[in-house]
Amino acid sequence: MLAVRLSEELDRRLKTIAKKTHRTKTHYVEEAIKAYLDAHERDLVAIAEYEEQRRNGTLKTYSLAEIKERHGLD
Repeated sequence: MLAVRLSEELDRRLKTIAKKTHRTKTHYVEEAIKAYLDAHERDLVAIAEYEEQRRNGTLKTYSLAEIKERHGLD
């Protein structure tokens, strides 16, 4: 269960579209969250992992020369 406080404008827009389409506001909120997670979940997890590695000192970095050598690039 999740409670979300929306601005008056967003709530008005959501109520309007729900009424016109005979769907619930919950339907549209769930669809919006799903679309956001589908588009951003992998990136958000990668950022969180990067930040954790920075915090605990285990972040590995490589110079451009090291990357070129590792991948056989000129």
